[in-house]
Amino acid sequence: MAWRGGLIGPRASENGLIARDQPAPAIVATTLVGTPFDLASLRGRPVIVNFWGPSCVPCRDEFPLFRAKLEQHAGDGLAIVGVLMADPPAPALDFMQAYGASWPTVDDPSGAIRGAYRAVARPQSYFIDRAGVLREIQVGELTEAEFERKYALILGGGEAPVGSLEIPPPP
Repeated sequence: MAWRGGLIGPRASENGLIARDQPAPAIVATTLVGTPFDLASLRGRPVIVNFWGPSCVPCRDEFPLFRAKLEQHAGDGLAIVGVLMADPPAPALDFMQAYGASWPTVDDPSGAIRGAYRAVARPQSYFIDRAGVLREIQVGELTEAEFERKYALILGGGEAPVGSLEIPPPP
């Protein structure tokens, strides 16, 4: 099964849909502070690409987790990249500065990045390993336990069984 109308499967189809265990789509864009950004520059590091916006309450709620995990996993070289989705840049930049986000966020005014990643909701996060391969997708706000389980996959801590569906325990 590939990403298609809400299904996330282990392999991409001939249609080139995003899927686990396939190379992550390129991101070449400009950050909210005007700096050129290329996802390929992070090759060799575990990366989380997070689609978010400041008007999204779960996105705002996720920021402290991302800040803490970036610090906790600094020795691993963890990189987080935000992709602004459905909000204007000015409030997003204000929010990032107010809440101490040290990671880059790129603007996606045309929706090309969102389309390549098939991002359908905010927040939506993609866990990419050091080789640039997508290992896991999270639709919705991450909990600490979900973060650590998915992060282990991009550190080489093992892959989820092909075709498996994992249901998290109740909170």
